Amino acid sequence: MKNVVFVAPYFMEATERFIQAAATTSEARVGLVSCDPEEKLAPQVRRHLAGHYRIPNIEMESIRQGVTAMARHLGSVDRLLGMLEQIQEPLGAIRDQLGIPGIGQAVAHRFRDKAAMKTAFRQHGIPCAGYQLVDSISAGIAFGQQFGFPLVVKPPDGAGSKATYRCENAKQLGECLQNLQPESQRPVLLEQFIEGREHSFDSVTIDGRVVWHSISHYAPGPLEVMREPWIQWCVMIPRETDSPHYRQIVQIAGPALRALGLGTALTHMEWFLQPDDSAVISEVAARPPGAQFTTLLSYAHQLDFYRAWARLMIHDHFQPPPRAYAVGAAYLRGMGHGKVAKIHGLQAVARELGELIAEAKIPQLGQAPTGHYEGEGYIIVRHPETKVVEEALQRIITSVRVELAAAV
Repeated sequence: MKNVVFVAPYFMEATERFIQAAATTSEARVGLVSCDPEEKLAPQVRRHLAGHYRIPNIEMESIRQGVTAMARHLGSVDRLLGMLEQIQEPLGAIRDQLGIPGIGQAVAHRFRDKAAMKTAFRQHGIPCAGYQLVDSISAGIAFGQQFGFPLVVKPPDGAGSKATYRCENAKQLGECLQNLQPESQRPVLLEQFIEGREHSFDSVTIDGRVVWHSISHYAPGPLEVMREPWIQWCVMIPRETDSPHYRQIVQIAGPALRALGLGTALTHMEWFLQPDDSAVISEVAARPPGAQFTTLLSYAHQLDFYRAWARLMIHDHFQPPPRAYAVGAAYLRGMGHGKVAKIHGLQAVARELGELIAEAKIPQLGQAPTGHYEGEGYIIVRHPETKVVEEALQRIITSVRVELAAAV
């Protein structure tokens, strides 16, 4: 029996699924550390927990206090889990201090700090965009003069394309840097913009060896989606996993993860397929992917990937069945300003694609927009043939429109 502490500051819908998966894993006792009160969890989740400790915030000292309290309650800690991007480095430091197996602080830092990540990639010959961490406006302008445009400006520890900007020319770069005011204590990362189609490479590594991977397509990429709030976008996981276009990313992904020092984890890597079929890695996170990816993988493999992740992180075990379906998600993003007022085209799409729809979260009238690239809802479709899923996603994003208005 392994004693597990799960740090989950806030109980979002997906987070609760991961907590329940861990708490119901065989041969494991799971204690929870959170900022949210335990009462916010569903009863079927709470009854499987071996304990709970509430912390005031996600600062390092608060998390450490929560973990040590749960360690006393459980008697020991064999595994320390957490999904939130912002707590990965504190969790690594606590693993180091308490001798808990898993990703330590140095490795977590290389995943969180995108400049350190790209430095490691360059040292190991892994193709990635040209970059520089700048601590002044003048240094940023000099980078633009050296590498040209467009450029991407982002925080070195960003996640989910938040606070990430694309600058098309020197004027836009200057304005962006003026707004961000980079300094030594708060630098920003500048990168070359990579021309190509954006994908993800989700993979499981055990003891540094990639034992499973999945490749998905973005249409369009998250950065463009964040720039243009009117864009309806989708993610698709093809059933086929052996396309010649994927050959290089399959070859370099394992060395890239080893360059960062990864041992055992489920990771989410974003990369670009360039016109000449070469692959360039953008960045990678040492945590389960967001944007319903874990749900999509569950439908593709007819396997609960939430439970599979828990077994991996607690027992170092992962053995998914072959992929049975192509799967995709169309994200329903509100257009306009205000709250959800109308949803157009939904009934026609439901009639036409009914048998293909595996899951849907439909925006509710009066709902406030999320402000996130996932939008106000989604529709997941699946079918054994990839082309059918591609056509279904196109039908959804060109037919369904969520209208926002000031008054509902």
